[in-house]
Amino acid sequence: MANTDTGAPPHPSLLLLVLTSTIGPVALNIFMPSMPGMQAYFEVDYATVQLTLTFYLLAMAISQVAIGPLSDRFGRRPLLIAGLLIYLLGSMLAVFATSITMLILARMVQGIGGASGIVLSRAIIRDCYSREQSASMIGYVTMGMVVGPLVSPYIGGLLDERFGWQASFVLLFGLGAIILALVLAFLPETHINRARGGGFSPLVAGARLLFASPAFWSYTGAISFASGAFFAFLAAAPYIAIELMELPPRVYGQYFPLGAIGYMTGNFLSGRYSIRVGTDRMIFIGSLVGIGATMLLIASTILQIQHPLSLFLPMCIVALSNGLVMPNATARVVSLHPEHAGAASGLAGSIQLLSGALITVLVGEIGDGTQLPMAIVMSIALWMSFLSARMGRRVVRESEG
Repeated sequence: MANTDTGAPPHPSLLLLVLTSTIGPVALNIFMPSMPGMQAYFEVDYATVQLTLTFYLLAMAISQVAIGPLSDRFGRRPLLIAGLLIYLLGSMLAVFATSITMLILARMVQGIGGASGIVLSRAIIRDCYSREQSASMIGYVTMGMVVGPLVSPYIGGLLDERFGWQASFVLLFGLGAIILALVLAFLPETHINRARGGGFSPLVAGARLLFASPAFWSYTGAISFASGAFFAFLAAAPYIAIELMELPPRVYGQYFPLGAIGYMTGNFLSGRYSIRVGTDRMIFIGSLVGIGATMLLIASTILQIQHPLSLFLPMCIVALSNGLVMPNATARVVSLHPEHAGAASGLAGSIQLLSGALITVLVGEIGDGTQLPMAIVMSIALWMSFLSARMGRRVVRESEG
């Protein structure tokens, strides 16, 4: 059923939205098993290699500030096409990187392009569906989206062992080219009621409206802290698994899909139950599930359990909690002011990734050679997500009542 708030825009294929959403997360995850190898290749310390993750997230965050509002003004389709072209450029630059600095710059370009698929798929869904339906559809799209990240670390590990770390970026270039061709052929414009005049003043007005909204900040906080817990894991897990537990990159890639399975399960539950249970309750349940998982992670560290499942099983549960929190909190964010859904999606995504980048730096700085600092950061982040969502619900109820 089309969203009556915005008329009756054409409904694009959900599979195509899944594919456009996938390019950013796949590029984030596929090279993770190669990070220790990059450390040796470029002869730098691991903290420097982590900057390829940090600056990728920063680039995605900053670009989303522009992508979302610009898509409200000029449409979803042209912004997505431009983003995919930038993604291809970044992937090719990474293949030919001759220094860690060049690789970091290439990752930033790639991150700018990857952001377009994430933010615009959410905005397209909000163009076509109501708030509660948006939560359900975002859940289904995200569930499909994680299939790529589910297998990409394993593929990245295999490519790294056989051909070197550059092979992953060759694969990313090919993936981006295929998705660009599909978008050009099959994606319609969904933001049919956008303003067609007035210059950039509507963009400024939309951003000002969102920044002045306590509910926007509260639900964006719920998204940012929940995903921040997972970013903390991404920053520390390769070192913990490959260096401390002495797992080969390929084996790291075999365990990593547990997280994607958890995230996919959480998104399936969101798609199935968000309309029945309600978005706020789904967020609360998800946050508490994740907090419980971090307690297991802390306990296994204190007890000095070194089995890979002591690391990856709690991560799987945290990922499941993310799958409950993020689609529902995102639906809340983009439904506060439907006429500015693109701006809301972009700004919220930007804040989410900025928070993730800061958390990856924090985990790198406080690391002590164990998984305890990572586990503590993850636990604090999920508590903050829970409290932010409660604040958002209170603000919305006060404004409605």
